[in-house]
Amino acid sequence: MQYRIKDSTASKKLVVLGYSCNFVWNYCNQVNQESWKKFGKPLSAFDLNKLTASCAKELGLHSQTVQAVCEEYAKSCKQHKKRKLNWRSRKKSLGWIPFKGVGVKVSSDTVSYNGHKFRFWLSRSIASKVRFGSFCQDSKGNWFVNFVIEQAEIVREKNGRQVGIDLGLKTLATLSDGVEFNRENLTKKYELKLAVAQRANKKKRVTAIHAKIKNKRKDWNHKISTAIVNEYDKIAVGNVSSLKLKKTRMAKSVSDAGWSDFKVMLGFKAVRLGVEMKEVNESFSTVTCSTCLQRTGPSGLSALGVRDWVCSCCGTSHLRDVNAAKNILQFSVRGI
Repeated sequence: MQYRIKDSTASKKLVVLGYSCNFVWNYCNQVNQESWKKFGKPLSAFDLNKLTASCAKELGLHSQTVQAVCEEYAKSCKQHKKRKLNWRSRKKSLGWIPFKGVGVKVSSDTVSYNGHKFRFWLSRSIASKVRFGSFCQDSKGNWFVNFVIEQAEIVREKNGRQVGIDLGLKTLATLSDGVEFNRENLTKKYELKLAVAQRANKKKRVTAIHAKIKNKRKDWNHKISTAIVNEYDKIAVGNVSSLKLKKTRMAKSVSDAGWSDFKVMLGFKAVRLGVEMKEVNESFSTVTCSTCLQRTGPSGLSALGVRDWVCSCCGTSHLRDVNAAKNILQFSVRGI
């Protein structure tokens, strides 16, 4: 749950605390590199906690925050399989202050952290105990407080429905039952305003436009992923790669589609509701007939504009994206 901090003077205090968290992160980065050079192995979260013990008071942080930074650093090194992570700086890194439930006290619309009180806009009630969370800063300089709370398990009645999802650019999400989800291209919509602001060197305006595009895209992804998870018990989605397509002339459209964020949202919402979600290899899903499984569909770059076709083997008429979604669902069943 995320809430925006509304105190006008809070940002100055949070910025200073964010600098202290950057210091702890960079220290962990430095000692971890030295450990690799001398002993050939990384430092664990336990080791980093021992090295940073008793420094919280001097940095103005809660001791649990220092531990949370060390744990996040060790987790990131292991996840990305790297000996060194990026340094956190004042200019390039947005503010971030993690905390654990014992380090904060929430009362109505106020959160108390290490002797500081911050008021936030209480858009939704906090009905249960806070386990952990963080303060974070966005690109416009606004601060937010995030809470992870204990919540009762949600049980949804099973309906046995299954669906395959084909992610694309012309239609952002096409389901195997023929339902299509699409929205306007936000990058194209705001590109003129963005160009004018950039030429006028209005940095704050440029940042505001980028933030608006990001928020609109995030809002759409949240709504559509929620609708899909609430409707189906099994979801199969293609493993389309944004990184590869961003190197082509379709880069702007691929970035605007936000496939990666959409799949992440589908994943954690599926876990929450007990829905089975699987990401499958979508190779040849477009050219394969979903009825007879023969590769008779239009292939190659010259055939990208062909949206409907007829199978030469069985004579079945197909809509390109719906057929691909049906194949993705079949691939998940067969374990491809």
